[in-house]
Amino acid sequence: MIVGRKNAGKASPFLLILISVGCFFATYNFLTMVGHSRSGDGPRKLLGGGDQGGAVAFGSGSDPSKRFHVALTATDALYSQWQSRIMYYWYKQMRVRPDSDMGGFTRILHSGKPDGLMDEIPTLVVDPLPEGADRGYIVLNRPWAFVQWLQKANIKEDLCQT
Repeated sequence: MIVGRKNAGKASPFLLILISVGCFFATYNFLTMVGHSRSGDGPRKLLGGGDQGGAVAFGSGSDPSKRFHVALTATDALYSQWQSRIMYYWYKQMRVRPDSDMGGFTRILHSGKPDGLMDEIPTLVVDPLPEGADRGYIVLNRPWAFVQWLQKANIKEDLCQT
């Protein structure tokens, strides 16, 4: 004899309402994102800048000292190279916009030796930490790379974005 549930195959009204509300919010958020991305306003409008004179102050696009210098730490690993290419692509897209706040760009390569992106992306090669100095925490190479970059670089901009 097979013993079954009395409500087998039927969904509770609470579950149906919960699923409906969840689908509504997911659809609403998706349509809002699509609509916003097509408006072409970019990050300045989101941050309150741009044509509307918002509260966030950006540098002037004409004064080189008020621009941002973008610095990126990287290794010679394939994934890091991919990230560097993507970041440099979007940097160049923002740099050509009117009144852009983008100044220079530096990829700080902390592997200690040049790689295949040297001709493609402005890069400064710095030395990695000495063996054992990271004590197993390999991301200590990044602050050490910034120290070396600040000692060697001639940065024209007053602001740095990392």
